Amino acid sequence: MDVVLAPDIYVNASIALGSPPERAVRRAFGGPAKPKTSTWVMERVESMLHALPEFKDDAVAVQMTTIRGLVDVVETNDFFIEDWSEALVALAKAAGVSRVLTDHPDLLADKGVQAVEFVSSDDWLGEQVTPPPPPPV
Repeated sequence: MDVVLAPDIYVNASIALGSPPERAVRRAFGGPAKPKTSTWVMERVESMLHALPEFKDDAVAVQMTTIRGLVDVVETNDFFIEDWSEALVALAKAAGVSRVLTDHPDLLADKGVQAVEFVSSDDWLGEQVTPPPPPPV
């Protein structure tokens, strides 16, 4: 797994079947290793799902149980709710990756934060199906 997933990807995948975030999550969960996440990400996902009227409390609990069963939580520092960039950079570093999958426009505009790149689900999915360049001759 070459990326970690931002909270918006989990939430968008939870509400929009067939969307790029949902396809990206399925691809990420389909690999040999479990995607890594942090407590901060799980707290944001749960909070965001609770804020959606289409998700009742029971549905949020079921969704969070499902997500937690599919990921490995790595330890990072505690961050405030609004510290998205810092928390996701810390997660990427703790997970040993240099990319964060997100569709959040503010994060996508913030290129190369502390050697961590924010990548959209559309771009990442395109990379996954694009064959590598031919070897040099």
